[in-house]
Amino acid sequence: MRNVLIAVTAATLLGCSHAGEATLQFDGTVALSYVEAQLNFGNRIPNTAAHLRTGDWILAHLRSRADSVEVQAFAHVTHDGDTLHLRNFIGRFRPDATERILFLAHWDTRPVADKESNAQLRRLPTPGANDGASGVAVLLGMADEMHATPPSVGVDLLFVDGEDYGSFAPRRDVFIGSQYFAEHLPEGYSPLYAVLLDMVGDADLQLPKEGNSVSGAPEVVERVWRTAADLGLGNIFRQETGAWVTDDHMELQKVGIRAIDIIDFTYPYHHTTQDTLDKVSAQSLGVVGTVVMALVR
Repeated sequence: MRNVLIAVTAATLLGCSHAGEATLQFDGTVALSYVEAQLNFGNRIPNTAAHLRTGDWILAHLRSRADSVEVQAFAHVTHDGDTLHLRNFIGRFRPDATERILFLAHWDTRPVADKESNAQLRRLPTPGANDGASGVAVLLGMADEMHATPPSVGVDLLFVDGEDYGSFAPRRDVFIGSQYFAEHLPEGYSPLYAVLLDMVGDADLQLPKEGNSVSGAPEVVERVWRTAADLGLGNIFRQETGAWVTDDHMELQKVGIRAIDIIDFTYPYHHTTQDTLDKVSAQSLGVVGTVVMALVR
């Protein structure tokens, strides 16, 4: 894999307050407002009005920030024979740059809260404040920053659709957007690596290394977690390996992209009706945003 030299130090990205405490340079408050905006549209379930409005809002944000924008609109026929109308969005910064880094998150929400202990609640959709909206919010915040100050490398922001629609066991009708993207890569597209952001806004954020990332792209995990440590954020980006999570990054790994997942899989409200705005923290969004922006400076 080609090396990207990130010619910055922790001091240029973070100020330091007393006792060596890191001062975040990514605006988590703005990112939190992006989480709230998504929730205000309603449940972002494919084929609903809320899903359509949310997608249009993401697309408008990208078109006002990115150097170029691509929409992958496609239909997916589910296991039950329903047709889902889905869209992936790709915002590119410095599109002519040869060396590129890909960041992604899913923007849809789950139609059923299958982890609820109450059987009646399992029929309800999940709000997706952390599971979906948090990763999207960080990507949108990255777009803001890179519009103001272009990155040192080419950067692609990918918003994938249909991640959370169907069944994870057995696996069907999930990771639809990332699979479609992997099967329809732009000609010659070969990013240096890819970073998936999933459930990164938990107020009690803990980010051990995800197992399939360590197995599939250990050098990328090392780069990201070392960057976090250099920024004084090693208490959040922990050195131990946590859960092995099947997620969008694995669809990219299948086609040779060195992709990893930044995810807090200990989030207790995952796939429940309690995945709401009050569970998400501007501080946590600021931590993750500060680390990922350091990768492109």
